[in-house]
Amino acid sequence: MRIVDLDHIVIRCRDVEAMIHFYCDVLGCTIAKRAEKFGLVHLRAGAALIDLVDVHGELGRAGGAPPAAEGHNMDHFCLRIESLDIDALRQHFGRFGIDLGKVHDNFGSEGNGPSVYLSDPEKNTVELKGPPTALPAR
Repeated sequence: MRIVDLDHIVIRCRDVEAMIHFYCDVLGCTIAKRAEKFGLVHLRAGAALIDLVDVHGELGRAGGAPPAAEGHNMDHFCLRIESLDIDALRQHFGRFGIDLGKVHDNFGSEGNGPSVYLSDPEKNTVELKGPPTALPAR
């Protein structure tokens, strides 16, 4: 067995529409498919999917209590982006009132490279990671 890539992640949500706005309008994902019966929305994120599960839907209720300050549904996940142009990213996310904070030099699947962190509307941490390079001066 050889793992090739990340296929999908599943995020349990209290407010699916706010999450769709964030992942589609802010991050640039697109809706690939909806499964209303299950309270499930599949978002395309490059070659992978981010699945949003409504905690009030059939699948969401099976997962127990909704995510909250005392119990997150994950630590974070990382989206590999083509390049990390911090000035362009700060300008883009600033339009949505999001401060990216400092650039980190983190290890990832391709080696060390620059990354930044932000939070979605339900306080899940999203890491955006650029290609493996030297850390940009900031």
